[in-house]
Amino acid sequence: MPDKQTPAPAETISIRRLSYPRGDHVPNNDRFPAVLARNALGGARDDAVVRRLMEGNRWAGTWTWRVFDYHHFHPDCFEALAVARGSARLMLGGPQGEEVEVKAGDVAILPPGFGHCQLSPSGDFAICGAYPPGQEDYSVIRAEEGYDDAMLRQIAGVPVPESDPVWGGAGPLLTALRHG
Repeated sequence: MPDKQTPAPAETISIRRLSYPRGDHVPNNDRFPAVLARNALGGARDDAVVRRLMEGNRWAGTWTWRVFDYHHFHPDCFEALAVARGSARLMLGGPQGEEVEVKAGDVAILPPGFGHCQLSPSGDFAICGAYPPGQEDYSVIRAEEGYDDAMLRQIAGVPVPESDPVWGGAGPLLTALRHG
């Protein structure tokens, strides 16, 4: 497993933008898509290396674990998710979204309000999360809790990240997020 902090060359990465409508229980985000970069890390990595990479690019509050196995969203943060090992089927965009297979090396940024849920992980699945500065103390809202107009205003007011969690600066993930 590579232990260097160098991501795959940005020009070799395919980035997909994911947008889904607001649902009854998950608002998603009217302004920003989620962005998913396949094999951004160049394959499996030690989770500590993945966390250091994101921290070095000014994303904080890092952790390694899994994605909750229920539909949820965060109304107060952007979230970077980087698959260190294994694979999983995730439901992105809430119940109205789509199933997406992620594997070691894939990285996503989910905007505030964007639903996500883990459906089935491989036995060795490990994913790392990180947040822009000041957004590390985030809320977890279960889909069944729903949302209201005040929460939609909160989602709209979350500051956009200033740095790409993988490449730093105005890297390809951040560019795709801002211009999606």
